[in-house]
Amino acid sequence: MSLADLPVPPPVAPMLAKLARELPDGDYIYEPKWDGFRCIVFRSGDQVELGSRNELPLTRYFPELVRALPGALPDQAVVDGEVVVAGPAGLDFDALQQRVHPAESRVRMLAERTPASFVAFDLLALGPRDLRNEPFHERRHLLEELLGAVGEAGSVHLTPATRDRQVAEDWFGRFEGAGLDGVVAKASDLAYTPGKRVMLKVKHERTAEFVVGGFRWYKASSADGAEEIGSLLLGLYDSTGDLAHVGVIGAFPAEQRRQLVEVLTPYRLSAGEAAKEHHPWAGWAEVSEAPATRLPGARSRWNATKDLSFEPLRPVLVVEAAYEHLQGNRLRHTAQFRRWRPDRDPKSCTYEQLEVAVPVELAAVFGAGVLDRDAGR
Repeated sequence: MSLADLPVPPPVAPMLAKLARELPDGDYIYEPKWDGFRCIVFRSGDQVELGSRNELPLTRYFPELVRALPGALPDQAVVDGEVVVAGPAGLDFDALQQRVHPAESRVRMLAERTPASFVAFDLLALGPRDLRNEPFHERRHLLEELLGAVGEAGSVHLTPATRDRQVAEDWFGRFEGAGLDGVVAKASDLAYTPGKRVMLKVKHERTAEFVVGGFRWYKASSADGAEEIGSLLLGLYDSTGDLAHVGVIGAFPAEQRRQLVEVLTPYRLSAGEAAKEHHPWAGWAEVSEAPATRLPGARSRWNATKDLSFEPLRPVLVVEAAYEHLQGNRLRHTAQFRRWRPDRDPKSCTYEQLEVAVPVELAAVFGAGVLDRDAGR
């Protein structure tokens, strides 16, 4: 029997979540929000396919999972979950990104060096049954029967779940130290709706002040040909006094993209002023290979033709921005603009102002337990 004969054959667009500011009350099942690659696993006999969020296969990039999943799943199953890489300090998204590489030899090497795990959180099909119209609490029950005994060892895991909102709130704060994003809430009677934002997610958000060290132009053409700013490059001073590139602010509305041109013009540098001795990031625009530190002018590892060049600015502008969390020495996700801070000294924008989550072993996350199906019923 082939993958095409499954009751839910590939590809399938995963069910999505919309952002909420707080956890909802009511008949919900709460789960930790994993920070990895969304993945739907299709298994039919010896055939295993890993489908990504954009419905393209991830199979070739994670051969260790292709080998491990048949030992954890029945002959016919379709399971929704997340591919993650665990590092010494918790989930390591940078290491996960490195796994997507065109060279087969490098894929094999990284599968040994930074092996991935699969965390399951929904069941779309089992044997000949299409479960997408079943309520989530029933799908979760069946998923626990399949994976409830996998434990903390190995590379296939079952995500914890609870009906207790207070427990979920505890997870929200405590599990961030293991690299998790927040908490997802699913209505107990929720059907699986591919491609629809029918779940709720609550993510961490904090604010801090950053130095604006440069910008990138908006590449799309405006109707009247006017210049627009696409993103701002953010910096923080480290313990040695160097301005480190930590992330970007992007996704500005059209009117603000145009306004930013006027705001930034007085701080733009001439060709001579942009030399290395005048700007800490000037030489990075000349880098031809993307290094591990992800310098802002480096070539994109995902698209070699993508222009990542930037214009340096005099590092005197300070912006307040919202961010989710720090991973290593960089912001994990794109920051969001809040306001300019002309009252702040750029030298005061240091790593010390950022809140750092207390580390938590991933074993504590997986040991959080399975769903109490009788609670709240």
